Parts: sequence; structure tokens; C-alpha cells
Amino acid sequence: MTVPVQHRRTTVGGVDIFYREAGPADAPVVLLPHGYPCSSFEFRNYMAQLGDRWRLLAPDFPGAGYSATPDSFAYDFDGFATFLGQFADALGVGRFALYLHDFGSQIGLRLALRDPARIAALIIQNGDIYEDVLGPKYAGLKQIWTLDREAGVAKLLETITAEHFRDEFLNDVRPELATRIPPDLWELHWPLMTAQRREIAARIIYDLKDNVAWFARYQAYLREHRPPALILWGPQDGYMPEASGRAYLRDLPEAELHMLDGGHWLLETNLVEAVELTEDFLERVFRNADRA
Repeated sequence: MTVPVQHRRTTVGGVDIFYREAGPADAPVVLLPHGYPCSSFEFRNYMAQLGDRWRLLAPDFPGAGYSATPDSFAYDFDGFATFLGQFADALGVGRFALYLHDFGSQIGLRLALRDPARIAALIIQNGDIYEDVLGPKYAGLKQIWTLDREAGVAKLLETITAEHFRDEFLNDVRPELATRIPPDLWELHWPLMTAQRREIAARIIYDLKDNVAWFARYQAYLREHRPPALILWGPQDGYMPEASGRAYLRDLPEAELHMLDGGHWLLETNLVEAVELTEDFLERVFRNADRA
């Protein structure tokens, strides 16, 4: 049953934050950190479909979407992970299922590393933490990573354009699937990219180089804590192909893996399947938690 999605603002760590919320205030929580170059907008339809039974929370990170872009914020993976935990605290959320997508995967997993007890389950969707199976689109990034940081950031700034946004959202999906991806994704997000935000994005993308060094820590967390996990994967993804999704089974052999006929932005092309699989998964996760 579709429910309304609420559009709210709050203050987290002194920063004005926009977020979307759906579902009863007392329901089990699903926390939805977004990827690049998107915002909480990526979860709008997913939240409307699942909000009849769960409380879904999707913030815009500082420097993204409709949230503020303060000079004082630490725009790096640790800074975003700290923010995500503070956001959950501000809304009175203790334990939650965590959706891992794009760079939200690494941000979410850093939060999980800090406080494993808060993680009830993981929904993993095209988030890369295995270096040996990165897709061919990483080749260009790896070349930039050979440059020193300032030179690399300057090079990346040249690539962050309206056309780049369009390419990021379409990625490598087949033409008939590409027509399901609304141009709203790039047409609405690109005008929000001020010069300051483009600089922030370039630095975050360059810093993915250092984030790769964290992959082993993320993998160790999965092996040690074995959270219940649902893997929804779109293999038509130049950054994170099918092998990137299957690699999670190395550390989470009991995870439920579903290869869908889609790409990086599955919630645009494969929403019905994603919702059905998520409903079944969350029902079992939280039912088992109630029995424990």
C-alpha cells in the first residue's frame, strides 16, 4: 500500500538538514543514506511503497540535495559517517536496518564498524567493497589517483558537468531500461551543484582512493558480525558489475543474493522487484528480532 512521504527539516550537528520520512513513528527503522550524484530523492518511490509497515528515513547529506553546505563540515567518509549516526540519534533511532548503495555503502559501513549493535540488517545494492572486482569504469579514476591530490581534484573538477551527471545516472543499462530512468535525476540535481559543491564532490571522488584501503575493514566487519543481508544487484553497472555483487558472498555466505535485470539505479528500473524482496526480508528480520 502506497503511503505519503513526508518532507522535513532538522538540525544535526549545527547543520540544517533536509530529509524524507515515511511510515509510523514506532515502526522498525530502515535508514537510507544516498549515493553520488543523487540525494534522498533516489528513495522517494521505495519509501512510499514500504512505509505502511516500516519507518524509512532518508537524509540529504550536508553538501547534497536540499541540505546546507557549511564550510565547517568535514566532507569525507568519516565526517559523513559521523553525521549519519548523529542524524539517527536526533530522530530518536537506536537500531535500524541499513541500506547500502554507492558511496553510501562505505559511509554506512563506517558507521556499522563504530557501533555494530545498532545494525539490525543490511540491504546491499550496488555498493563496492571488493577491489579485485571493480568494473571497467574505474580505470579512469585509477589514472587520476596516480596524480597528487590537488592535481587529481583539479582533473576531476573538469569532469563534473551536466553531461557527467546524465552519464552517471544512465551508466551502462540497456536502451530499453534507460527509458525508465527519469531525466529528473540529473535535471533536478545538477542545478544544485554550486561551485562549492563541485569542489566537495571532486575531493570526495579523489578520496575514494584512500577509501579502497578500508575495504578489508568492511569485509572483516561482515565476517565477524554476520548481519542478516539482502543483496539486490543491478549487473548492468560499469563500476560495479555482477562480480562485485557476488563478492559479498565471500564474507556473507548466508546472504540472500538477487541479480536483477537492471543497473546502478535499481529503484528506478526495478522498483517492484526491489520492494517485494525487501518486504519479505524485513518481515523475517524483524519478526525474528521480536522473538529473540
